[in-house]
Amino acid sequence: MVKLRTLRMNTPNHDQVALLLSGLDSCVLAVDLATESKQVHPIYVKQGLIWEHIELHWVRRFLDAVATGNIQLLREIELPVLDVYDSHWSTTGKQTPDHLSEDREVYLPGRNLLLLSKAALFCALNHIPVIALGPLSANPFPDSTPQFFSKFQEMASLALNFSLSVHTPYLTLSKADVIRRGKHLPLQLSFSCISPVGFDHCGACNKCSERRKAFQEAGVEDKTTYHAMPALS
Repeated sequence: MVKLRTLRMNTPNHDQVALLLSGLDSCVLAVDLATESKQVHPIYVKQGLIWEHIELHWVRRFLDAVATGNIQLLREIELPVLDVYDSHWSTTGKQTPDHLSEDREVYLPGRNLLLLSKAALFCALNHIPVIALGPLSANPFPDSTPQFFSKFQEMASLALNFSLSVHTPYLTLSKADVIRRGKHLPLQLSFSCISPVGFDHCGACNKCSERRKAFQEAGVEDKTTYHAMPALS
């Protein structure tokens, strides 16, 4: 079991928090929230993207490694996008953005809108008043802005007749900040790849490049296993 550190996150004053869990940032956030004595309900939404079964494998391993009574059993729910994403790289694996691509090229249309919609329904039915997720300051996408999250919680509360807050405590942080924050955790058990090789990070996609650069910037040893290590730009 990993020793938890006290890190205040200014979470809304509720004991129950649902967390949309996927990669490194939200894994660190799970532990952050648990240190506040919150009952954290991790949720993984399966959409049919090519890396999900690998990511889910590592999510489970990370949660096992940081096991604490404040982090509840992982809840897996489904919201397929194959019928609307069609030939998108995230469902075909073709022309996946590589380490030379710009961050805007990894945009998944409607990603947070879809994830939050299913999570909001889960929260309303289970009387959990807060949804947390871990977007960062460099996130360039329109459904990762403070305005979007504010409007979403308003509309979801209205639609579900349930007062719901969306909590994004890392929105002013960089990935290097989050890595420093979680350097005491088994970050090598988190997953940040969109073109995995077996159960390993490919090392050459946009998200692997972002991860490798962030570890360097943070000055924290990167224990992640990468299939390849192309030079970082």
